[in-house]
Amino acid sequence: MTRKIKITQIADHMGTEVQQLVVATTLEWEARVKARTPTVTGVLKNGWQHDIKPFLGEITNPVEYAEPVCFGTNLPPSWKGEPKSSPPPGFPELIGKELEAWSQVQYRRIVARD
Repeated sequence: MTRKIKITQIADHMGTEVQQLVVATTLEWEARVKARTPTVTGVLKNGWQHDIKPFLGEITNPVEYAEPVCFGTNLPPSWKGEPKSSPPPGFPELIGKELEAWSQVQYRRIVARD
């Protein structure tokens, strides 16, 4: 059954749907990054955090060596210029690109629930 929405309600309705999409995509991104994070002690993997605001989702990792492991940049001198990461450098951003198609499917699901 089709839901009828007055034209004056479109902005609120769409805003709610987009906010649901931001939550779903941010949590999926965090889960995928955790799954691909190399694990020796688990500190780096468990360091991932999400911050979700109405129209903005962000994942971060405050662990000191997160940048060298995840992006291959800012390498400590003890690494002698060699990244120590099994996934490719920048893998969190690559996962973000993968999620573009995933989020389109999720949006269709969110809209279909109404």
